[in-house]
Amino acid sequence: MTLLVVGGSGFLGSEVVRQAHAAGYPAVATYTTKPGDAGLSEWCRLDLRDLGSLDAVMADVDPSVVINTASSRADWAVTAEGPLHLAIAAAKRGVRMVHTSSDAVFSGVGRVHYDESCLPDPITPYGAAKATAETGVLAVHPKTAVVRTSLIIGYGRSVHERLVHQLTAGTFGGVLFTDDIRCPVHVADLAATLLEVALNGGTGLHHAAGTDALSRHELGMLIARRDGLDTSRLRAGLRAESLVPGALDVRLDSRTTQRSLCTQLRGARDFLTPRTD
Repeated sequence: MTLLVVGGSGFLGSEVVRQAHAAGYPAVATYTTKPGDAGLSEWCRLDLRDLGSLDAVMADVDPSVVINTASSRADWAVTAEGPLHLAIAAAKRGVRMVHTSSDAVFSGVGRVHYDESCLPDPITPYGAAKATAETGVLAVHPKTAVVRTSLIIGYGRSVHERLVHQLTAGTFGGVLFTDDIRCPVHVADLAATLLEVALNGGTGLHHAAGTDALSRHELGMLIARRDGLDTSRLRAGLRAESLVPGALDVRLDSRTTQRSLCTQLRGARDFLTPRTD
């Protein structure tokens, strides 16, 4: 069984590749600008906006499953339209697909808890792009699983962890919102979930987020304490009083998906607490 990991040079994609190889599954990964460092012997350059490139990669790799971890906040063609092109190409070849989506598809207006039955109602361009992508891939390819997730943390390499280090070092100015609440997930748990869903033939909608609902400020404090940073340097603020667009309280309910998984989706208080043993 050959896996094609689209976006394999990224933070999440590289962890999917690492785990696939550790488990003995052959995986080919794609990149847009340069190959990653996940120890692969085979990389393919792929621009999801280039249909000719996409067809060539699919023909050359001939994968059993495609796992899409690629995204670009600033590019509608990559984030919204690219996954649809990928799903069409996979459907033509009868190849199963797992597509990674986001809690940004929800507004947090009128409710805060979202399970797989909830309909998207995005309020940002990024959320709209992700909602368009997941709706499109499910419509054109019945052998697709869409896995929605939240803030991805792990190994000090996530944007959230790097931001905390910049804030405490004084190399970047800003605040962490106390009214912006999500359910952070560890990148290793999310990658393992994507592989489980891919290898088990899952389809439809899945939620894969951590069990703890935390504000961005609470998350930052946990990261700072784990890394021995000065928590007093983390200033608090309110998204509602800022000019930064986005939903406030959005909590993915992952219990239905968790019941079908061997992977345990841990809460951030668990995976960010320093171990003493």
